[in-house]
Amino acid sequence: MARIVVIGAGMGAMTAAARLAVAGHRVVVHERAGTYGGALGRVERDGFGFDTGPSLLHLPAVYRDLFVKTGKQPLEDCVELSQIEPAVRHVFADGTAADLPNVSRAGVGEALDSALGAGSGARWAAFMNRAREAWDRARRPLLEEPLWPNWQVLADREPYPAVAQKRLLRRERRAATLAEVAEFELGGEPRLTALLEHFALVRGLDPRTAPASAAVLPYLEQTFGTWSARGGMRALATAVYERCRARRVEFAFGSDVVRIVAKDGRATGVELADGTLVDADFVVAGVAPGTLDAMLSGTAARTPEDVPPRSGLPSRLTVLLALRGARPEGTAHRTVLHTTDRADELDRVFGTPGAPGSTGGARPAPDGSPGLPAAPTLTVLRPDDPTSTPDAEHEAVTLTAVVPAGAEVTDADVRRLIARAAAVVPGLDDRLLWQEVRTPAHVAEATGAEGGAVPAPALAAAAGRHLHPANSTAVAGLYAVGGWAHPGGGLPHAGMSGTLTAGLIVEGPEFRGSQ
Repeated sequence: MARIVVIGAGMGAMTAAARLAVAGHRVVVHERAGTYGGALGRVERDGFGFDTGPSLLHLPAVYRDLFVKTGKQPLEDCVELSQIEPAVRHVFADGTAADLPNVSRAGVGEALDSALGAGSGARWAAFMNRAREAWDRARRPLLEEPLWPNWQVLADREPYPAVAQKRLLRRERRAATLAEVAEFELGGEPRLTALLEHFALVRGLDPRTAPASAAVLPYLEQTFGTWSARGGMRALATAVYERCRARRVEFAFGSDVVRIVAKDGRATGVELADGTLVDADFVVAGVAPGTLDAMLSGTAARTPEDVPPRSGLPSRLTVLLALRGARPEGTAHRTVLHTTDRADELDRVFGTPGAPGSTGGARPAPDGSPGLPAAPTLTVLRPDDPTSTPDAEHEAVTLTAVVPAGAEVTDADVRRLIARAAAVVPGLDDRLLWQEVRTPAHVAEATGAEGGAVPAPALAAAAGRHLHPANSTAVAGLYAVGGWAHPGGGLPHAGMSGTLTAGLIVEGPEFRGSQ
C-alpha cells in the first residue's frame, strides 16, 4: 500500500483519488479551499441555486465507468441525470432560431433544413460524417491513452479528412482550421458558420486558429448527448466526493500545499503552508501550471515530453439571475444567442491572428476601443429543476459569455449582457429580483488559474499547440491531473485525466489506457 498525496479536489483529482483508493492505496487529498469540486461551484441564496462552472455534461460514460469501477452503486443511483430536449436552441444574428434535438443526427438535419433552408441539413450531415472519422482516429490517443512519448506524431497528423478544394491552375486546398471548414465545406453560410464555430468558442478556442480536428467537439456533443443533473453539476461533484469518502479517501480542506518535496529526482512528499511536511510515495497534482511550477521551485522540468505550453486561453463571465414568475412551458434549457459581430468578438477575446501578442490577453478591437465584446455570444441556461428555485413561481437563469482571461468587468458590461438576454427571456427586466456576477477574478480564486483562464480540451495537429502536458512528469513519482494536464479541459476530459493518472501509478509506465 503506497502513501499518495493528491493536491487539489477538482474532478480529475477526485477521480484519480477514488481509483487509487480502490487499488488499495492510502490517499489523502489536500485542498486549499474549504470545499471540493474545483470549478464546479454553486451559489445558493433565498432558495435559488446556480452552478458557477460547467452546468451540462457530455459523454457521461466517463463517470459511469468511474462509479462501476469504484463500487457497486452506479452513477444514476447517486445523481439524477436527464437528457435535455432540445439539446440547444440557437438564435442567430439575423433572428433565425433552430431547436436541435438531443442525440438525433436525422433530427438535427431536419431542424437545420427547416430553419436555415433546404440543403443545410445535408451539408451539416456530410460534415458530421467527416467529424466521425476524425473522432475514430483521435479518440484513443487524445482521450483514452496516456500522452504518447512521440506526441509529435499527433502534432503533425491532422485526423480530419478535409475535402479537397479544386482551383483552376492552382494547387488544391484543404481546410486547416475550423473556420476554413465552415468556409470550404459548409459554403460559408453565416448561420452554419456560427453553429460550427460556437463549439470551439465555448471551449475557449479561436475557430480561426483551432485545427480542423476540432470537428470532434460537435461530434462528441451531438453523438453522446447533453445531460443535466438535478441539483446542477455540483451534484456530480458531490457524488464523486462521497464515492471517495466511501472508499476511505481522506480530505484535508484549508490545507495549502506550497512545495513538492523531492529527493534524488523523485517526489517524496509535500510541504504545507504552516511548514508541515507530509511524506508520500506518490504525489498527484491537480493544479494550474503556474501553481505547479511554483510548487516545484526549480526541482525539474514539468514534463519529459516538452509539450509546447498552452497560452492565451480565455475565461468566463457568468451572471446569475433570480427571477419572479414561473418558467414558461416549452422553454429550452439552453439557448445560444449568437454574436452580431463575429470579428469584434473573436478579436477582443483572442486577438487578431498573426498580430504580435495575439496568443493571449485582452486585446482591443480593430477600432482600438478596449473592453469586452460589444455583443458576445451568450449562453442562456434556464433549467427545469425544482432545486434551483424556492418554488414553481420563480425561475433561475444563468448567462455565460467567453471573455479574455484577466478581463476587468464593469457594471456596464453586466448590463449589456442582461440586455442581450432579454431578447430570449421575455420580460426579463420586470421579472428580475437580484443578480450575482462571477468574473474571471472569481474563476481565478476558485481554480488558481492565472487570470481565471479555463483549460480547453486537447486537439491533434497544429504543431501540438493544442496538446497538454503528460500526466507523468520528469520528477519520478509526481503526476499531473485535471484540465491543465492531458487530455485537457472539460468534465469528460478531467475524468479521463484522473483515470489515466491512476492507471499510470497502479500499472506503471506500460499502462495504455482502458480497453
